[in-house]
Amino acid sequence: MSNVDVLADLQARGLVQDCTDADGLTSRLAEGPITLYFGCDPTASSLHVGNLLGLLVLRRFQQAGHRPIALAGGATGMVGDPSGRSEERNLLDDETLSANVAGIKEQIARVVGADVDLVDNRDWTADVRLLDFLRDVGKFVTVNTMLGRESVRNRLASEHGISYTEFSYMLLQAHDYLLLERDRGCQLQIGGSDQWGNMVGGVDLIRRVSGRPAWALCWPLLTAPDGTKLGKTTGARIWLDPERTSPYQFFQHWMQTDDRQVRQFLAQFTLMALDEIDEVLAEHESDPAQRVAQRRLAHEVTTLVHGPEQAEAAAEASQILFGAPVRGASIEALTAVAAEVPVMTVTRAEIDTGMDVSDLLSGVGLAASKGEARRALAQGGVYVNGERVEQGSVVTDSDLLYDRYVVLRKGKRTFGLVDVA
Repeated sequence: MSNVDVLADLQARGLVQDCTDADGLTSRLAEGPITLYFGCDPTASSLHVGNLLGLLVLRRFQQAGHRPIALAGGATGMVGDPSGRSEERNLLDDETLSANVAGIKEQIARVVGADVDLVDNRDWTADVRLLDFLRDVGKFVTVNTMLGRESVRNRLASEHGISYTEFSYMLLQAHDYLLLERDRGCQLQIGGSDQWGNMVGGVDLIRRVSGRPAWALCWPLLTAPDGTKLGKTTGARIWLDPERTSPYQFFQHWMQTDDRQVRQFLAQFTLMALDEIDEVLAEHESDPAQRVAQRRLAHEVTTLVHGPEQAEAAAEASQILFGAPVRGASIEALTAVAAEVPVMTVTRAEIDTGMDVSDLLSGVGLAASKGEARRALAQGGVYVNGERVEQGSVVTDSDLLYDRYVVLRKGKRTFGLVDVA
């Protein structure tokens, strides 16, 4: 992809809502590589799928030969961004922010690439004196301009109002852009449309202080089919940290994508070419019940975030939990299943002597009692490693998968797992 084509590609993917001086940016990209940045505030120990959109835009620019900077906002995270919020965030202490920054830096590197330029705005903000900041930044920004920002207007109109701390957030973000432009030649900031006012403030500050050109580009906010915003603070808690959202749960999130949004998400959350996406959609539309597009989306995004092995394991675990044969499943898939269903740990000695299936059903929680377990067995609704078993059946070491696991199922979708310690 050429330097200029990256903008056309972003537009085709629905990733351009606003751009300051689009013609000027197009001309600048035609001259050669540009340095750009995307910032994430470490308000939690993990990024979420909304942040992923920005990381992938960074990567698209990187693939076109540009120089990406990923900023972890250790300083701005202490203040809290009022954008898109009706009340003030809880302020985090330095120790928590440091741990959060370390976590999200690792996630950024995994998605964008190890060679991405990772910075933390605490490095240049922590020692800035108040009087210097007011002189070097504050005098270039009018209160009228700040009050005109939509995020500020909305908060002023709310019952909670806005604190001076949050009011000053846009100055800190503009200061970040100013220093990145001065020290690293950064000329483009990217972000979601809720950051538009803050980004324009940075462009304006650079123009006023240095007289040099800079640009901002934003994409539309991620929404559900009903138009509601998605994000970690509004109920859609899909994290990039596998400890908070397991690779299987992450995979399932994309599998559940509404048909109305699957093309959008394939275009925006994968690195697939647009013509390849159209081919996948044509196959999907020939038999929507097979969810071909959702399956491809889930696999591509899980690979980007968690790696190919975890993506394969999540896909295979998904098939197991939706009725695919258990025998022949990989150890990674069974381990993924173990993270999602009730698990009963037994000793080697217990399994060697044989354990009644009814005891295992009640022990793992698939039946409230042994009596209920026996009734389920009598009705033919119990399966061991995918095979129906009868009342009185015993599980022994010969049933172990990989000398460790036994998969139990009651009915069509209720699973449990026996793990031999």
